[in-house]
Amino acid sequence: MAKCEVCGKTMQTGMKVSHSHIRTKRKWKPNLQRVKVVVGGTPQRIHVCTRCLRSGKVQRAI
Repeated sequence: MAKCEVCGKTMQTGMKVSHSHIRTKRKWKPNLQRVKVVVGGTPQRIHVCTRCLRSGKVQRAI
């Protein structure tokens, strides 16, 4: 599932509205990256959204 393992951000749903106002369902997925981060002193690969990476909520393992 498209979910950030740090903040819990998931898919959002809504409507795509055309010029003639025909409404169809659509989804917005978070921008997830699979990165190696330090969790509890050990490096692990987890799915993290780019907002958590940019704000420094996780420490990347080298």
